[in-house]
Amino acid sequence: MSFSIDEVNFLVYRYLQESGFHHSAYTFGIESHISQSNINGALVPPAALLNILQKGLQYTEAEISLGEDGTEIRLTESLSLIDAVTPDIVAARQNAHNAQKQSTKEPGSGSEQNGVDGTTCSAASTTAGEAATPSAPENMELDQSIEIPASKATVLRGHESEVFICAWNPSTDLLASGSGDSTARIWDMSDNPTTTPNQLVLRHCIQKGGAEVPSNKDVTSLDWNCDGRLLATGSYDGYARIWTTDGTLASTLGQHKGPIFALKWNKRGNYILSAGVDKTTIIWDAASGQCTQQFSFHSAPALDVDWQTNTSFASCSTDQCIHVCRLNVDKPIKSFQGHTNEVNAIKWDPQGQLLASCSDDMSLKIWSMKQDTYVHDLQAHSKEIYTIKWSPTGPGTQNPNMNLTLASASFDSTVRLWDVERGVCIHTLTKHTEPVYSVAFSPDGKFLASGSFDKCVHIWSTQTGSLVHSYKGTGGIFEVCWNSRGTKVGASASDGSVFVLDLRKL
Repeated sequence: MSFSIDEVNFLVYRYLQESGFHHSAYTFGIESHISQSNINGALVPPAALLNILQKGLQYTEAEISLGEDGTEIRLTESLSLIDAVTPDIVAARQNAHNAQKQSTKEPGSGSEQNGVDGTTCSAASTTAGEAATPSAPENMELDQSIEIPASKATVLRGHESEVFICAWNPSTDLLASGSGDSTARIWDMSDNPTTTPNQLVLRHCIQKGGAEVPSNKDVTSLDWNCDGRLLATGSYDGYARIWTTDGTLASTLGQHKGPIFALKWNKRGNYILSAGVDKTTIIWDAASGQCTQQFSFHSAPALDVDWQTNTSFASCSTDQCIHVCRLNVDKPIKSFQGHTNEVNAIKWDPQGQLLASCSDDMSLKIWSMKQDTYVHDLQAHSKEIYTIKWSPTGPGTQNPNMNLTLASASFDSTVRLWDVERGVCIHTLTKHTEPVYSVAFSPDGKFLASGSFDKCVHIWSTQTGSLVHSYKGTGGIFEVCWNSRGTKVGASASDGSVFVLDLRKL
């Protein structure tokens, strides 16, 4: 068995991604030229690096504990990873075991020692295995009426690498997905049970030597415009693109220097907003494809953006700052500081009055344009908070009689629902067993879908916090989303799969 430098680099890159170190993963991927390797990421299982390290550690333990005559001498304690790569410690252990073998006089004592240490080694192996392989999700013990069988899901295959994002068209049942295989795809999920869903492949290419070649860069952001006629995508190749529903490339937007991390249409559909590793945010004119204004107020990569109105927006960054900017204004109209680590996501409430932010500092904060400091500092999660979503409810929405709620998804494997008016957590959703990457409210606000790297999509009642439906896919879940009628949930996964749950069939 042999391995290449490319393979080692890919495993390290994947480990950084799975551990939530996305910006470190990006930097490492650029420096190690991950995109130029021929490794199919969809075939690499989660926790591959940890599994290989564990097996290597067990082999090293076995090698040390093998006597000169081929008999096994049990280790009195398991090796740590650092011990295993430290020659002095390895040599000392071998000498100690050799000395132990020579000093053993009675066969019975050796046998007894093996029995005692064997128990210890077995326990250590079990613990290591559990660390490398996620434990069985709690939903396996749920009532069968909650567990969605595989036969009830429509699995869409075609992507050749991780599928980072998916989004439903607001007008029709077209599901868009974006992947590390440098493509986006549009899946026709209209109600027609006699046919296999059609897919359009949107290949992200760049000009090289006078010809178009695949960019080999991840497609990590996409958004439909308000009427569903156009799809915008953002790629690690530094370009934003606008596509029609038949898969035609309408515009290529090139102004960012490096990967685009987030991209959003405004409600009117005349502007697109993007955020990039180049520390800038850009407002694009959707009709002409031209950069209308570029904002350079962050001192580190901009991670997320969200429109407040059709001409004003907020942006957040690894520099821990949040800026609110307006078209044709040269400086931020408001800046918020208070997070102590990078700010991963920001979202305006449906009325554009309150801005929620979440961070690697394990807190989520609520801000108002009426004051400089945060309205609420909500601290309950025990690990990084990856994303947040507001419910489509409250005053001025289609669901005015339901309280406005905020959902937060964390690497601590939980989802929390917050009453923002009171600044309290009303439900803690705890069935996931791995980091939760995505949450999405149903259009009526009555349900919340969550997706985790435990491969499960859970659907919860927002009123009671109880689990209503659960489905286990074949890869870690990066994104979940509802169609406009609230009848279908789409999800995208780390193994290259996309799947749709039709709740009417349950």
